[in-house]
Parts: sequence; structure tokens; C-alpha cells
Amino acid sequence: MSGTRVIKKYPNRRLYDTDQSRYITLNDIRSLVMKGVQFQVVDTNSGDDLTRAILLQIMLEEESGGQPLFTAKMLAQMIRFYGGTMQGMFARYLEESLSVFAKQQGQLSNPLTGEAMKQMTDLARHNMKIWSGMQESILRAAGFRGPNDPKD
Repeated sequence: MSGTRVIKKYPNRRLYDTDQSRYITLNDIRSLVMKGVQFQVVDTNSGDDLTRAILLQIMLEEESGGQPLFTAKMLAQMIRFYGGTMQGMFARYLEESLSVFAKQQGQLSNPLTGEAMKQMTDLARHNMKIWSGMQESILRAAGFRGPNDPKD
């Protein structure tokens, strides 16, 4: 099957993978995410897209066990962006940042070689340039002046 895989969510809270013709668990959906499989979770009654809610549920389970990715301070800062004028720009900034990070993580060679530290240092410098440029673009779009903009 090509395209987006459809997962149906029934009122009894069960998830049904239409591609595999079987019921699945949140752990199975996590595996799909880890493999990069495109999918959509659809409520069988309303037809609503529940993908985000399911992904958030998986994240909550991940955050509850082991070593959390998000600190309380970070989560509080993120919550403050909801409903504000910068919400859309912040979401794009996070999405772009994660995309760049994932792409560059894939570019790292075997970490057991002597070149790994140099590669990581080079990537960190490159990331700082990219993130600085993205931040300036976001601030300009919000009407703020960047540090390199001419004074009026």
C-alpha cells in the first residue's frame, strides 16, 4: 500500500490498522513513527483526525517513564506561547529546528571514529548559524528589528 496508512479508532478505544487488517496498540503506532511510516488516525464515529492526540498520548507515556525529554521549565515556556501572537511562528521554528537536527544527525558518521567529535563540533557551529538566521526571520516577521538591520 502506498500513501498514508489509515488507523481507525473505535469508541471502545481500540485502534485498527487498515493496512494490516488487525488491532494494534499505542506501542505499535510508536513503532510506525520510529520507522517513518506516514499514517493518520481517524475516529470511526465522527471521521475526525485524531493523529495529533494519539501522538501526544505516546509522548506522555514516553515522558512518564525513563528519562524525560522535556523539563518542567521547557514545558511551561511552551505553554506560554499558546494563544499568543507568536504561536504560529514558534511552531514553525520548532518544526524547522527539529528537521534540521534530524537531517544533520543522519549525516554523522560512525561515532566510534576519531572524526566524530570534529563532525559534531562542525554541526553545532552550522546549527547555530541556521537557528540564528531562523530566529531573526521570525522576529522580522513579527515586526521586530534584527541586530544586523539598519537603524531608521
